[in-house]
Amino acid sequence: MKSLLALLIALTGSASLLEAQATTRQPPADIEVTIGYLIDVVATSEHTFLRNSTRYSAAQAAQHLQRKYQHFRDEIHTVDDFIELAASRSLLTGKPYLVIDTAGISTPTSQWLQQVLSDYCAQRAADPVTAPSHKAGVACPE
Repeated sequence: MKSLLALLIALTGSASLLEAQATTRQPPADIEVTIGYLIDVVATSEHTFLRNSTRYSAAQAAQHLQRKYQHFRDEIHTVDDFIELAASRSLLTGKPYLVIDTAGISTPTSQWLQQVLSDYCAQRAADPVTAPSHKAGVACPE
């Protein structure tokens, strides 16, 4: 009976450990760096960001994306997950987030972020020597 109880405790402990590991799962380091890069691009852009029909500065938009990233962190395993879950649309209304450039042209934020990453990766592939070193670790799709 004692051995059965010990086995039950061991199994329960193992299950709890697996649950704890699953709930604290972090995105891989290169994904973390890439998401950080995209949030930095938002923060330093000259664009206006539209969320639920309200205009926000680049800094405000970046703060919002950071908060949504933290909210969905356990569900984000790829850059596409980040863009889809945190940077595409409002959780409250379902309305897409938009980027308004200096010429007044609106683009869905998800599309804009994909283009930002694509442009960086194309530049790095064309001339890896001149690619900015502060972006080291950004994950580029193959």
